[in-house]
Amino acid sequence: MKFTYNKNEKLKSKKLIGQLFSEGQSVSAYPLRLVYLPTSFDTPITTQTGVSVSKRQFKTAVERNRIKRLLREVYRLNKASYFNNISTQYAFMILYIGKDKPTLSQIENRMQHLFNKFLNKVSETENES
Repeated sequence: MKFTYNKNEKLKSKKLIGQLFSEGQSVSAYPLRLVYLPTSFDTPITTQTGVSVSKRQFKTAVERNRIKRLLREVYRLNKASYFNNISTQYAFMILYIGKDKPTLSQIENRMQHLFNKFLNKVSETENES
């Protein structure tokens, strides 16, 4: 897996996003929350990911865009090490639920913790099946 975040890896389908929030499961590592849903795509990618920041917590678009940029960058750098070995395709939405402005290192630390929790939860559900 490359260190890219191409157009086909971005979650844009309103139908899939609605399904993700109504049927999906989630894991949290404050100040991040990952909502995920196993699905299938036409392309051979393993994940489609979107990011979101609350307008209620961050009033100005500049603040929200900065946090979203940080989230996308940390995801781009870490996705290869976490999602290379998964066989199921997933739709992800990464939500920033904190109240203060984060730094890149804070987000990176918490996102790695979040991905570890996700992989543990997925492996537990696969073992139960």
